[in-house]
Amino acid sequence: MERQAKSILEMARGAFLERADYEMRRLVDNILDANTNPTAKRKMTITMTLEPDSDRKNVIVKFEAKSSLAATNPIRTTLYIAGESSDGVPQILEMTPQVPGQLDMFGGIQEPQAMLRMLQTSNIEEDSEKLMHVR
Repeated sequence: MERQAKSILEMARGAFLERADYEMRRLVDNILDANTNPTAKRKMTITMTLEPDSDRKNVIVKFEAKSSLAATNPIRTTLYIAGESSDGVPQILEMTPQVPGQLDMFGGIQEPQAMLRMLQTSNIEEDSEKLMHVR
């Protein structure tokens, strides 16, 4: 049986190429993701490390492919400070495109505004302390 010379990328039963193809798929998926900037640059970095033994007979080859993806686009909303409740807690509402209960041009009804949950300062300190003990 005759030996065929192969590229280093075909070694490890094709796993090196497979790893590069896997990262390439992640890059393409990121490019196609509508939540990312379409013109942002993406990058794949391939690192191959060769570690020979002291006899220079055996060489361990490590192949690593990493991709740098575009970050997702920021999501925005607008909050409205509507005053305080009777117990002094700020009432903060998320703005809606229409008046809650109003019909839109497609017959849908605008949902009520979401109200931001506000913890009192003493609760925040207690919750933080509980978290410190969990770690």
